[in-house]
Amino acid sequence: MIIDDFQRGPGFLLTESARLLRKLIDRRLQPLGLSRAQWSILAILSNQEGLSQSQISAKLEIEKSTAGRLIDQVERSGWIERRRIPGDRRVWGIYLTDQARQLLVQVETVILRSRTEMLHSLSPEQQQYLSEILQTVKSSLSAALELDRSELHTRKSEDTIG
Repeated sequence: MIIDDFQRGPGFLLTESARLLRKLIDRRLQPLGLSRAQWSILAILSNQEGLSQSQISAKLEIEKSTAGRLIDQVERSGWIERRRIPGDRRVWGIYLTDQARQLLVQVETVILRSRTEMLHSLSPEQQQYLSEILQTVKSSLSAALELDRSELHTRKSEDTIG
């Protein structure tokens, strides 16, 4: 059954809005030589440097091997560097370079401009209300995921015992 856009629910609208925002940002960052995956790594590290490859893969929700290849690519671009973590010879922390810090100023400008354009037709009150509603939706989905995880764990435990 095909449903027209006007009958699609909030989940569709959220997904489609997020897709369009990502597409807009991707297009605007392309002249800087950044792909979505690359700027995602830089964004993560701009908030918390020194993360390991495993920690970055978890934050991006991708496989460690995929994260490793991506990190290698970003490192070759000169935007990040690996440093040994004291006390652990197996794990390397990943840090932004000065070149990346300069690039992030431009990235932030693009993202803020895109966000402003996304919300320009809403009043400040509507923007605040939208943020509150989306935070509630996010919390509800997080709780549902946690409940599912808990139920799955319980079922696995019962299967093991039974």
